Amino acid sequence: MASGSDPPKQYGITKPLSLLGPVEADLQRTAELEKFLVEAGLYESPDESARREEVLGKLDQIVKDWVKQLTSQRGYTDQMVEEANAVLFTFGSYRLGVHGPGADIDTLCVGPSYVNREEDFFIVLHGILAQTEDVTELQPVPDAHVPVMKFKFHGISIDLLYASVSLLVVPADLDISQGSVLYDVDEATVRSLNGCRVADQIIRLVPNIENFRTTLRCLKYWAKRRGVYSNVTGFLGGVNWALLVARVCQLYPNAVPSMLVSRFFRVFTQWQWPNPVMLCSIEEDEVGFPVWDPRKNPRDRCHHMPIITPAYPCMNSSYNVSTSTLRVMVEQFQFGNKICQEIEMNKASWSALFEPFQFFEAYKNYLQVDIIAEDDEDLRLWKGWVESRLRQLTLKIERDTYGMLQCHPYPHEYADPSRQCAHCAFFMGLSRKEGVKIQEGQQFDIRGTVDEFRHDINLYMFWKPGMELAVSHVRRKQIPAYVFPEGYKRPRPSRHVNHQSDKNDNEDGTVTQSPDSQLKRKHDSVGTDDIEPNRSAKRSSVSPVHPKNSPQSGSTGDETRCNNQIKRAPSDASGGSPASPQASERSPDTIVSSPMCTTTGAVCSGDAISKHGVPLVENCTTPTVAVCTTLKRVAEKVVSELVGSERLGSNNSAELLESMEKDVLAENVCFGGNGVTQGGLPEELEPNLRIEVVS
Repeated sequence: MASGSDPPKQYGITKPLSLLGPVEADLQRTAELEKFLVEAGLYESPDESARREEVLGKLDQIVKDWVKQLTSQRGYTDQMVEEANAVLFTFGSYRLGVHGPGADIDTLCVGPSYVNREEDFFIVLHGILAQTEDVTELQPVPDAHVPVMKFKFHGISIDLLYASVSLLVVPADLDISQGSVLYDVDEATVRSLNGCRVADQIIRLVPNIENFRTTLRCLKYWAKRRGVYSNVTGFLGGVNWALLVARVCQLYPNAVPSMLVSRFFRVFTQWQWPNPVMLCSIEEDEVGFPVWDPRKNPRDRCHHMPIITPAYPCMNSSYNVSTSTLRVMVEQFQFGNKICQEIEMNKASWSALFEPFQFFEAYKNYLQVDIIAEDDEDLRLWKGWVESRLRQLTLKIERDTYGMLQCHPYPHEYADPSRQCAHCAFFMGLSRKEGVKIQEGQQFDIRGTVDEFRHDINLYMFWKPGMELAVSHVRRKQIPAYVFPEGYKRPRPSRHVNHQSDKNDNEDGTVTQSPDSQLKRKHDSVGTDDIEPNRSAKRSSVSPVHPKNSPQSGSTGDETRCNNQIKRAPSDASGGSPASPQASERSPDTIVSSPMCTTTGAVCSGDAISKHGVPLVENCTTPTVAVCTTLKRVAEKVVSELVGSERLGSNNSAELLESMEKDVLAENVCFGGNGVTQGGLPEELEPNLRIEVVS
């Protein structure tokens, strides 16, 4: 490197992990990736782009006329009416340039201080939009964490937010990235402004915007195919994926998209959560709003996967992530990393990376959540309410089983076309926590948990007759046919070559039962005499006992009986087929949910808890330690050695780089919110254990 040349600009809080640029093979793989994304239909047509611009232009004129109308009605001078203005901003995927066909447009209207959100936006502007011919499906959501008005304008979905800033006249060239727009506004306004401010910061903080866009478009598509794209369900949403991709772009500023996709999985397969991902340093005390800081804020200590927004006030954008959803995402990162390694060795094509996750083959036990309403409009409202709280069911199950029963919520909905009423269903995979020894026949009694969840759901203030909710436990062989694309259950496809083998389903002497008989028994009345002899006395249970009500250590657990039915799980004819770490058939030891059983005095004893050594989920006392210092120190060492390398593109350099990257990420270690040291990669998944399931 020439001594007189200026040092390259540093993006982010640390120096890059690598300054390597692409070789011919990387450029070829990038071309193949871009071709695949085009053929997958991820880019909208020029006509649709023009229609979006037209819709935004019309909406901009509507909000400007709305503000002028209010200014006139409130007795301001003619000059004030003439100068009155509102400015429309976009954010999200549209602002970042990664939206696809049919995607909604996230928009923000910024108005003057005398135009408020409660009445002027949600009543006056709502009325104007309701009378606009091209506006349909208008739905105000004033009580949301970020108040929003949802609608379709000329067939294009719009999410419209409003922010009233402390200005009498909003200039047309308002720069909302400046901290001055946050003076004298409430927290709801700060949250409304934050989307645009974050999008602008992301664009400023990435080395190459086009490479960032292609990589982000690829990773968002991958996340949807693998079932980990949903903020509301506890996975990651659009802004979360954008921040992760932006961080990888900072670490590899000269890489092209094919390299960035591979490095993305390499980095986040090894990342030591809950260390935060940050694009820049956290600013504090600019105008006094709270920022993410686990040293000061106890709630921040319990975040499992902190991804910090780069605009003041810096927040954790992924607070919805739970231990279960984090586990699922790490497994999917491992899957992506392995496929990318094979692509780089020309052993696989890009299509292998985007193979859909076979959710209904991954577990033996599921929770099925059926949502029912009288018509499609009621179902849309009722489903939105229930879906927004499904994450709470995951958290409650983790809490009440002390983390021993893990949930995998699947962010896809299914509809039963044979029903007369409007219907949709969501599913959760259930598995016991790997590596935890359990007693023979141990049960997970989650009936109380489900009852608590249903009670919370029934608090919906806009409930109408016909709005119903049902939560039931189903085995894999009982999954309804309508969840499959062709209306029938497909034969199980051959698994990937790296998949592990299951143990034979009958190796522990389980009793095979037909799915029809299981379904019949599930709906039998309480008291059916169907007990397997000499088995009930051996069973223990994990019941929803909250910490404040937990019995003292040394108490004994009462025997649990469920409808007088204690049965083995059905055997699986394909028990010897291979299974991958990310799709292994993990099973809880016994799952008891509301429709299936009645428990008499089921108590989780203190001895059982201490024997398993499972900490309470609520006990979050140790603050998260920031990663900046350690990662920066090691990254600088890596870069200094890379700069001294004579041939950065050689195979030896690539091997050295990969080794150094592991060293960097291996030092990214801290204590999590529960006080447990966050070590290296997750333990290898154990071979599948057979279970006993109460019918």
